[in-house]
Amino acid sequence: MVLSGGMDSVTMLYEYAPTIELAVNFTYGSNHNERELECARYHCRKLGIELVEINLSFIGELFYSSLLEGADAVPEGAYDFDSMKSTVVPFRNGIMLAAAAGLAESRGLKAVMIANHAGDHAIYPDCRDAFIKAMAGAIAQGTYENIELRAPYTLLTKAQIAERGGRLGVDYGMTYSCYRGGEKHCGRCGTCIERREALAAAGLPDPTEYED
Repeated sequence: MVLSGGMDSVTMLYEYAPTIELAVNFTYGSNHNERELECARYHCRKLGIELVEINLSFIGELFYSSLLEGADAVPEGAYDFDSMKSTVVPFRNGIMLAAAAGLAESRGLKAVMIANHAGDHAIYPDCRDAFIKAMAGAIAQGTYENIELRAPYTLLTKAQIAERGGRLGVDYGMTYSCYRGGEKHCGRCGTCIERREALAAAGLPDPTEYED
């Protein structure tokens, strides 16, 4: 499964741990890559799941997104289209899933998993149900073993995912969300606000250290 180290993918890692043979993390030059990777490593060690780390540095070098331009480029405000559109990294999930599918077939695995969710649909084209279905078809047709793409959180909200994580005992203090990538979550960008709101809606304590 594709594991960023954020709330959603870490929850999926725990929920499906008995069936996951391999996790893969992609470094592509985003402000928060390093912080997320620390969390991905922590949870894979804890669960005894192998983590493969793949460098996609060409994305940071050649693509445009405020997520790749430093902390000050990331807008503040609610997690909605107007404030978050600049953080879109063009076709990021398509590139990652293509690499994950190749890795899965090379390892003799039968499926790839990704933790996209309903809250991303309005902002990120490569998180939407239509994209997942199209990519699932491409991966199946492009592999000898007809590898399956599984995206069980596609229609869930982040709060619903957090509820699942709460029941599983996921330590959300060891996940990272802030698009600015600081030592502490900034508390002002859209992903920080979305994180706070999801944990509150799920009735979970928020273990996150915020600057604001």
